[in-house]
Amino acid sequence: MRHRVKSRTLGRQTGHRLAMLRNMAKSLLQHGRISTTETRAKELAKYVAGLITDARRAHQLKDDKDKALSHKRSVFRHLPGAERRGVGRNDRDVAENLFATLAPKFAAREARTGNGGGYTRIMKLGFRKGDGAPMALIELVLD
Repeated sequence: MRHRVKSRTLGRQTGHRLAMLRNMAKSLLQHGRISTTETRAKELAKYVAGLITDARRAHQLKDDKDKALSHKRSVFRHLPGAERRGVGRNDRDVAENLFATLAPKFAAREARTGNGGGYTRIMKLGFRKGDGAPMALIELVLD
């Protein structure tokens, strides 16, 4: 039984699993949708929800610089290479895009609907040809 177990291990050690989730989150935020296995998509949805929530809160608290900075640092901590300036500029661009375009859209959506969350959509695609793993498409919901 999985009582009190927070996340799936995905058959990986902790460091590898976190690196994989960071890279998948970067790809999802960069491209808007990615194809992966169902279990990875479900874990990625939880991971990305935390990132987008922090970015949305930073956007909503832009008048209070200290609290907004705390949420921004939390996002930078969970995206690979986003805190560095020279190397990995693409990663920093993803984080800047999250704060500049995605966070205001999700904040407006939350104000309109009255509830947060629901940032991603997972659609089942069928089974992978080689090993029969169930595949899914995960995408950002930008109404």
